[in-house]
Order: sequence, then C-alpha cells, then structure tokens
Amino acid sequence: MTTTGADHATALTGPWWWSRWRSAVLDVGLALVSALECAAEGIPFARDAGIPVSAGIVFGLLAGSVLVLRRKWPIAVVLVAIAITPAQMGFLMGIVGLYTLAAAELPRRIIVALAGMSLVGTMIVTFVRVKQDMARGDLTLGDWFVPFAAVTTSLGLTAPPMLLGLYVGQRRRLMESLRERADSLERELQLLAERAEERAEWARGEERTRIAREMHDVVAHRVSLMVVHAAALQAVARKDPEKAVRNAALVGDMGRQALTELREMLGVLRSGEAAQRRTVPAPGPAPVSASVPASVPLAAVGVAAAAAASRVAEEEGPWLSELEVLIGQSAAAGMVVDLSVEGAARSYAAVIEQTAFRVVQEALTNVHKHAAGAKTHVRLAHRVAEIAMQVENEPPPEPASAASVGLPSGGNGLVGMRERVLGLGGVFVSGPTDAGGFRVSAVIPAA
Repeated sequence: MTTTGADHATALTGPWWWSRWRSAVLDVGLALVSALECAAEGIPFARDAGIPVSAGIVFGLLAGSVLVLRRKWPIAVVLVAIAITPAQMGFLMGIVGLYTLAAAELPRRIIVALAGMSLVGTMIVTFVRVKQDMARGDLTLGDWFVPFAAVTTSLGLTAPPMLLGLYVGQRRRLMESLRERADSLERELQLLAERAEERAEWARGEERTRIAREMHDVVAHRVSLMVVHAAALQAVARKDPEKAVRNAALVGDMGRQALTELREMLGVLRSGEAAQRRTVPAPGPAPVSASVPASVPLAAVGVAAAAAASRVAEEEGPWLSELEVLIGQSAAAGMVVDLSVEGAARSYAAVIEQTAFRVVQEALTNVHKHAAGAKTHVRLAHRVAEIAMQVENEPPPEPASAASVGLPSGGNGLVGMRERVLGLGGVFVSGPTDAGGFRVSAVIPAA
C-alpha cells in the first residue's frame, strides 16, 4: 500500500524551514565549508583592496554562511554569490546555489536570468584576471587563451550545477506526481470497494425479496384455500358427512399441489446453487479477498431465483387460460365469484401472463383472508397494447367471518403484486370501495 499524502506530510518534520533533520545537517555543513572557503579567500581580497585582513576574513565568513539559507531563499544565495564573484570568493556557494535554484519550483525566466548573470559575471572576472596575469608575465600563452579560459571557466562553473539541478527538480516533481496519482488511485479503489459492497448489499436484498415473492405466490394461495376448506370441513363434519369427505379430498389435493410446487421451487434453487458452485474457479496463488467466498452463495441464490421464476413462467405457467380453474377452486371453498372477459383472448409473453395470473390469485387469497363469504367479481380485458385485470369484492355478509377462519396475514401480498406490475412498466391500484368492499386493479403493457 502506498503512503498517502497526509502521512507523507506528517513524516517531514525538521527544524525551522527544513523538512528533515538530514537536510538541516547537510546545509549547515555546506554553509560551514563555504564560510571557511570565503574566509580563506578573503585574505588575498583584503590585501588587494587595502583593508585589514581581519575585515576580509569576517566578510568572507558572513558571505559564505549565507549558503545555509539555500532551501529557504535560493535566489538570495545566488545573488550573494554573484555579488562576491569580483572578489574571487564563494565558488562553492555559487555552484551549490545554482544547483538549488535550478531544482527549486521557480519560474523558468528567473532561473535563466540568474544563471545568465552568474555566467556573465564569472566570464568577465575570469577574463580580467587572466588578462592581468598575462600582462604581469605569469602566463606566456597567446592572446587566444584569454577568451578561451573565460568561456570554459564560466561554463564549467555554471552549466553542470544548472543541468544537474534541472534533472533533480524534474525527477522530484515526477515522483510527487506519481505519489499523488497513487494516492488518488488508492482512494478511488477504496470508493469502488465501498460502492461494490453497497451494490452487493442491494443485490442481496433484491434476491431475498424475489425469493420471498416467488415462495409467497406459489404456496400462499393453496395453503389459504386449505385453511378455508379445513374450516368448512370442521363445520359440516357431523351434519353432512358426504360434503365433509369432499372437502377433505379437496384439502388433500391442494396440499399435494402445494407440496409439489414447493419441491419444484426448492429443487430449482438447489440446482441453480450447484451450477453456480461448479462455475466458480478454484482459488489460485494470488491473494483473494475475504468477501469473495461470501459472494458465491449470493450469486447462486440470485441465479436460482431467476431460474425458478423462469421455469415457473415458461414451462409450467401459470397461464391466463387457467383462471377458470383458479376461480373454480375459490368457488369450491365457498366463495361466490364470477369471471367476465372483454376482448379477444390471445397469448402474451410468459412473464406477462404469470404476473396477471398472480395478481388475480393473490387478490382472491386476500378475499379469503379478510372477507370470507363476500361476493367477488373478476374482470379481465384484452386490449390492443395492454391487458387489464380487476378483482373487486363486496362487503362480507358477516364481519367476523374472516377472523373465524383464522388466516394469518403478513401484509406482503399487495406489496408483491405492486412490485410485479411496476417491474413490467404497468400500473397498480388497490384500495377500499365506497360500498365497503375492496378493489385491486392492474394494467400491464402487452409488449
């Protein structure tokens, strides 16, 4: 893991303007060497200028010690080095000052201007000194040597530290840019991981909702009818044995159908989970996050739920043509229900027919639960671009009849119907009627 910018900033602790103690020790050492150099060079300067030697030494010590400020004020250090160049002092300070100036984050025009001043100053001083030496006879070379010595000396004292400083400064800026990019990438990866976790949590919730809805639609209706028939069986067991036998047979048939559908649903879930496990690759030598194994069962559940819904819808229905059977089962349980169909019946996509059937089925189940014995009207309309259905029940003849049956209600039926219809781009409306009954209406696009 890379070091973040905040951690990097807190790690840079040094005295005063230095970022590290190591940098402070280096600058103090360089300033000490420069001060000793300038002090030694101040002796001949004092003799040539006709001033006391002690004054030349003090001047050299003060001028050379300015190098300690090279990181804080590199421009001032270079200007001092240029100023004492005529006295042939501060060669180390000039070289180090130019290097620091070139490596600093300063405008290029300032760096070029100060480097040019140092180059010209060194060239002039060298030209004059070499010319004087040749005039005194210390050098017996030709006149060509004077400009050659001036140019080479000025370039030798200016170009190498400038080029090295530019290289080091560019490399430092490149490393800082790479560090910032690494920090930014780490933050983005962390954000992506958080978003992935949020999406995984959302997917888990969606799959749980889908499984609950499928299980509710498959089992709840038949179990509700079983409870109604069982209550009727208990009521007529002694008065009408033949009817009791018929009701018992109906209860047995519906129980077997409910168990069959439940087994099919669980079988598809298990087969989907097994298939998902077979497709998961074995972990390799690379490190794997701890959240990956936990995501495999979630993916298997999602695939299984989708496969279960697809199988029920495409292979076994339910289809709209089975509405009469559904209504017949409710009528056998004692409900007075009539079915009216408008428009020419035609086939729709499996998911549309399944949703329409489930809406009617759940609405009839709610009538059994909350308005037992109430007359119910089921209307189905085949239109050009949509299919509409409505289930409306009248007030129950006995307000306490629903409670006497003892059917529990979890409040998930209307929610499941709404989710199914809205998922297909349809419209779902439910609520009590003015007459005291209840109405469930849904419109689903046919495409």
